[in-house]
Amino acid sequence: QVQLVESGGGLVQPGGSLRLSCAASGFSISTSTMSWYRQAPGKEREWVATVAAVAGRTNYADSVKGRFTISRNNAKNTVDLQMNSLKPEDTAVYYCSAPFRGYWGQGTQVTVSS
Repeated sequence: QVQLVESGGGLVQPGGSLRLSCAASGFSISTSTMSWYRQAPGKEREWVATVAAVAGRTNYADSVKGRFTISRNNAKNTVDLQMNSLKPEDTAVYYCSAPFRGYWGQGTQVTVSS
C-alpha cells in the first residue's frame, strides 16, 4: 500500500523556520520525482518545490526561492522541505507528492503568525 505521510507542520512566527518531512512507503522515492505543494485557504493548490529522481536536481517556485530547500534521503525513503524566513503568506496546508505517479499525502498545516 502506497503512503506519503507528512509531519513537522505547526505554528511559527514570521521570520522563523520549520522543517517538513515526508515519509514514503509502498514505493521507492529513489526512482521518483518528488514535490511539495501547498494550498492556502480560499486558494488553489500551488506547486512549491521539486527534486528530480535523476541527479537530484531541484526547482522552486519564485515565491519560495532562496528561502526553502527541498532534499531527499533515498536510504530513508524520505523527502524534506526546510523552510526559512517564513512569511504570513506561507500559511497553508503543505502536501508531499510523487506527482508523476499520482501519489499524494494527507497534508500538514503550516501557520505563520505573530
